[in-house]
Amino acid sequence: MDMRVAAAQARCPWLDSTAGVAKVVEFLQRAAADRIDLVAFPETFLSGYPFWVEQTGGARFDDPDQKRAYAAYLDAAVELDGPELRAIVEAVRDLKVFTYLGITERVRGTVYCTLVAISPDGGIVGAHRKLMPTHEERLVWGIGDGHGLRTHQFGGLTVGGLSCWENWMPLARHALYAQGEDLHVSVWPGSSRLTGDITRFIALEGRVYSLAAGALFSYADIPADFPFRDQLAERASRYDGGSAIAGPDGQWVVPPVSGEERLVIADIDPAAVRAERQNFDPTGHYGRADVLHLHVDRRRPVPAEFVD
Repeated sequence: MDMRVAAAQARCPWLDSTAGVAKVVEFLQRAAADRIDLVAFPETFLSGYPFWVEQTGGARFDDPDQKRAYAAYLDAAVELDGPELRAIVEAVRDLKVFTYLGITERVRGTVYCTLVAISPDGGIVGAHRKLMPTHEERLVWGIGDGHGLRTHQFGGLTVGGLSCWENWMPLARHALYAQGEDLHVSVWPGSSRLTGDITRFIALEGRVYSLAAGALFSYADIPADFPFRDQLAERASRYDGGSAIAGPDGQWVVPPVSGEERLVIADIDPAAVRAERQNFDPTGHYGRADVLHLHVDRRRPVPAEFVD
């Protein structure tokens, strides 16, 4: 049976979790009206990507403005059991749209880049913390773990997801392919220069449908009281979306969409996945499990003070 999937390419309400929840619910309502079964929101859509670090000397040690910026970012982050996600879980349940949502997850004084999977029936069924933040992201985000490297069943499909450049990590992709992934979701801060190659590559490598979700962002949306607002507000933004969907033959179903706030929608056919695996199944008949092995540690580290 076909499934209708979509990327929510939306303007990010930066560091405003209340407006962010409202935007997520708005797009969930639009998805339900369009009979969409599964929707993916961009990386850290709630409550925003750390845009400032790259352009404001984020590595300056003990800089008071960088400290203030981090504190604001931490305050705007959300908790897995907090009211923001409870509201979104309720909307997912009522609207019956399986949802992948990129969040800034707050755990005490640390922010993780986390991709949450929310089921209409089961609520939060997955919370994957990005394995390795990229370059300047490491100044802001904690390093994740393998706990969330799991696929989920929905509508007759096996679905999994990764955040941004961890989609370039061969073993992370393999860990999802090996669970029978049919639809791979990749979430991005929002740029067509990032999604053009890897989206089709994943589709060809995994013989999967590959859905990329990217956001739109303008530096003019930075709150007035943010430390680097005046320095950044007039700059041109590179974050133009780039959401796209590729088929398991590596061809575009919807090529990257730039500069437009919309649902990027496709109807996908699970039979097409099975057909493409006739000549290549990377973790099946072409996998050589007798020679090549992958071990995934899915334990979530426990803080020292909680270890007995």
